Amino acid sequence: MARIHLVGGEKGGVGKSVLARILAQYCIDRNLPFKAFDGDLSHGALMRYYAEYSEAIDLRDFESVDRIVEDAVESDLNIIVDLPAQASFGLDKWIEEAGIVDFSKEIGIILTQWHVMDDGTDSIRLLGRTLDTYGQGPDYIMVRNHGRGGDFSLFDESEEKALAETMGAKTMDLPSLHPGAMRKIDRVGASLWAAVNNRDEAVGPTLGLLERQRVKVWLGKAYGELDRVLMLPEEQ
Repeated sequence: MARIHLVGGEKGGVGKSVLARILAQYCIDRNLPFKAFDGDLSHGALMRYYAEYSEAIDLRDFESVDRIVEDAVESDLNIIVDLPAQASFGLDKWIEEAGIVDFSKEIGIILTQWHVMDDGTDSIRLLGRTLDTYGQGPDYIMVRNHGRGGDFSLFDESEEKALAETMGAKTMDLPSLHPGAMRKIDRVGASLWAAVNNRDEAVGPTLGLLERQRVKVWLGKAYGELDRVLMLPEEQ
């Protein structure tokens, strides 16, 4: 069954693109057919690191965004959409005017809203706004990004989290990666696969031995969380 992953959170700097890159690499490593759309037209991470799987979309142009659903229907793929900060205006309008939430159910597509968060109050407030906008329709996955915060007690005790859980939302933890390793990955322009596996400088930029190991362990933990939250009901 096709699934559309809308990777958002609305707030900048919470790690949306990191999660989108992990999802892309997860699909590759799990042999799950997928296509990615990058909504950041200025410096999109998916276009940079996973260009062979990705296309840019303009969230202001309905015909451009329509390709998300069209490709999901035609190809029965996992569709990963990396949403930039403050994307809600264009996205909400597109979803409302085309009735995307109800339409996805009619045609058998799982619509998943990923809400990536730091440990601040803005992420909680924006979660509440998302729930108010879309209601019971999508599958919600709330992502506590430990690379962007260490104390999620405000979120854990919030009315927004409780409301989301009444709608069937799941919560996952994205572990932190040593900042130096992440900066080096970004600096050398490596995919997550290359960050773990490439040892040949003639092929491309490399990380050190233990840097590669840290990335491998980090990805393994993230994959464990993805395995848990993406398990379909009939598989549980």
